[in-house]
Amino acid sequence: MSVISVIGSGFSGLSAATYLASHGYEVHVFEKNSMPGGRARQLKTASGYTFDMGPSWYWMPDVFEKFFGDFGHQVSDFYTLNRLDPAFDVVFGKNETTHVPDRYTDLRELFETIEPGSATRLDQFMEEAEYKYKTGMDSLVYKPGISLTEFADIELMKGVFRLQVFSSFAKHVRSYFSNPKLIALMEFPILFLGAMPENTPALYSLMNYAGLKLGTYYPEGGFGAVVQAMVNLAKMKGVKFHFDANVEKIETKNNEATALLVNGENFHCDAIVAAADYHHVETKLLPAKYRNYTEEYWSKKTFAPSSLIYYLGFNKKIPSLQHHTLFFDEDFTQHSKEIYTDPQWPTKPLFYACCASRSDDTIVPKGHESIFLLMPIAPGLKDSEELREKYFQVMMKRLNKQCGEDLTTFIEYKKSYCVNDFIDDYNSYKGNAYGLANTLMQTAILKPKIRNKHLQNLFYTGQLTVPGPGVPPSLISGKIAAEQVILQLSKKEKHESIF
Repeated sequence: MSVISVIGSGFSGLSAATYLASHGYEVHVFEKNSMPGGRARQLKTASGYTFDMGPSWYWMPDVFEKFFGDFGHQVSDFYTLNRLDPAFDVVFGKNETTHVPDRYTDLRELFETIEPGSATRLDQFMEEAEYKYKTGMDSLVYKPGISLTEFADIELMKGVFRLQVFSSFAKHVRSYFSNPKLIALMEFPILFLGAMPENTPALYSLMNYAGLKLGTYYPEGGFGAVVQAMVNLAKMKGVKFHFDANVEKIETKNNEATALLVNGENFHCDAIVAAADYHHVETKLLPAKYRNYTEEYWSKKTFAPSSLIYYLGFNKKIPSLQHHTLFFDEDFTQHSKEIYTDPQWPTKPLFYACCASRSDDTIVPKGHESIFLLMPIAPGLKDSEELREKYFQVMMKRLNKQCGEDLTTFIEYKKSYCVNDFIDDYNSYKGNAYGLANTLMQTAILKPKIRNKHLQNLFYTGQLTVPGPGVPPSLISGKIAAEQVILQLSKKEKHESIF
């Protein structure tokens, strides 16, 4: 039986490990931290608070169902999903909070009240977005991005112009809507997950369909429940987990990876799936001659943001705050430029507040509330406690204003997380939080390759390769990597059987 090592237990690593184990391989997952999940780990405090440390938006539920369905299960076999209504709030200024409803008919009414005639245009926009979502998922997303021949699909070729891969997302949105509030509402996924809207392909309006039409959900217990579900499924398939297991080197021989050096000990393997940071694996675990890319290559890539995050516990309920709240009460374009064009700490930042305890009282002490504040920033910025505290005060001032009370006096737990922590905990390149930006020149076959060019049994998965950043893409990335491993090992076994 072939032995496969997976470096990292984020969503892509867990996905790859489960697919490989279900195929009959002996699979070992090596995780440098003390618990699984990668960026989706949970922070549990002695006082009874549970925080999702990373992902908090449960979109594209069909991808999760497909993952568990591939193993004969349903999501409901492992955790409970609740659909949020309102899906989220957007704060545009004092007394200007928009509740984004879950029901599409209500969403149409909202658009119409903001911009007369926009409900019909929303229908048209969503029809195009639905086409992109369904065609993109079937014909683009589940591809390894190795060769252009992967996309020689008749239906895909017919609809290539309708997918708008070469059109600007910003122009696309503005061709339907003119009101700044509606434009900001449609563009917000791009700020948090990608690049400047004008540099993002209009293809990604599929995210609007995913969020506004398919719905926004919350898994009871938080994203940690999703991680635990995947770990449980992986163990059912025979995957073995090793925690506090820091991979120090990939051993090589005759153009193959042969073992991992973990905490000073060698572990033999027949193939490796690197679900850790791609840049870290290349520059720290491999000799230069076996790397796919140079340092110059990485320095020229456009990365999605890093983040300043605060995890806060309050000894009171905050009924005025919804589960998800986007603070867009400052200039969207200015903050975007300070992430992507002129990297610096933002002058007037946008930010996001997640009050998961609004939907789940099991993650806080009785009568308490938990909030995490997230402010997207450029990766690679100088990170210090003084800067963190400065922006904490900025965010809290606006949160207090929104809630109509001074919440600061009720904080009983406070922890920050920023660039340096992303580097320390995940070996993240420049402390990025999300991966590569979804620009045209970083789409599909133009992303870092999923296979190592020199070592035939080393593969990559996760947010720095196909299909891209986000939790659902990570699940898909793991499956794609596993398929490539299976293909490679099958070829090797067939070759060896001949000789």
